[in-house]
Amino acid sequence: MVCALGAAVCFGTATVLQAVAARAAGGGGGGDAALLLRAVRQWRYLAGLALDGLGFLFQIAALRSIPIYAVGAALASSLAVTAVVAARLLRVRLTGSEWGAVAVVCAGLAMLGLASGAEGDRGGSAGLRYAMLAAAVCVLVLGLAGGRLPGRGRSLVLGLGAGFGFGVVEVAVRLIDSLAPWGLLANPATYALVVGGGAAFVLLTTALERGSVTVATAGMVVGETVGPAAVGVVWLGDRTREGLSWLAVLGFAVAVAGALALARFGEAPAQAAEAA
Repeated sequence: MVCALGAAVCFGTATVLQAVAARAAGGGGGGDAALLLRAVRQWRYLAGLALDGLGFLFQIAALRSIPIYAVGAALASSLAVTAVVAARLLRVRLTGSEWGAVAVVCAGLAMLGLASGAEGDRGGSAGLRYAMLAAAVCVLVLGLAGGRLPGRGRSLVLGLGAGFGFGVVEVAVRLIDSLAPWGLLANPATYALVVGGGAAFVLLTTALERGSVTVATAGMVVGETVGPAAVGVVWLGDRTREGLSWLAVLGFAVAVAGALALARFGEAPAQAAEAA
């Protein structure tokens, strides 16, 4: 659980550091490529990328140790980290209800930490591995179809697609049982991880650039938490501590609800523009 929370802190802080760098680099003119080139010259942007990499390592460690539902809820809580750090570095003003949502996320994660058992003891069947690969391909198809929708519908579909893609990554990590080169190449879960993660990144970026940040982020939170949690419980044997199933369900629901309330912080650069 410490690794899962560490991943959330890394991801949430990285978002704000990259926003600060983009904000500082935004006055030089040029298109998106020129902005990116200016941003990567700043230590804050590079530090954000390093934190993203460290967060991913923490995420892998957590997924190999505790149930997927606990990791998914913890990763969704990175929005709370972004909100708190943005209030400090970007001078974004949080409302009373948003501070309340941060507290709700913390309470939900505390309940999950108390109720979570060890990761499931089932390795996952070959059929599940191919199902994850098929799901990753479906995420790509969903993105192509969702990009044609108008307005909020497009943001929601693309956000959900991104969440499903990140969810595929969470499950795929559990389905990779060998890090030997041949074992990785022969495992469909490896390709599911690469395709799902890449598709999720592209879909989320498109959703945030072309639609509502809040709607897209809310869709992503739902997509990356509910589905993977169900797969972990039903097919991988994830369980809670004896007699605490109710606390795990309550904690999961509370943490995700709090994250949804903070969905506007899904893209900190938008908050930086508002503050400016």
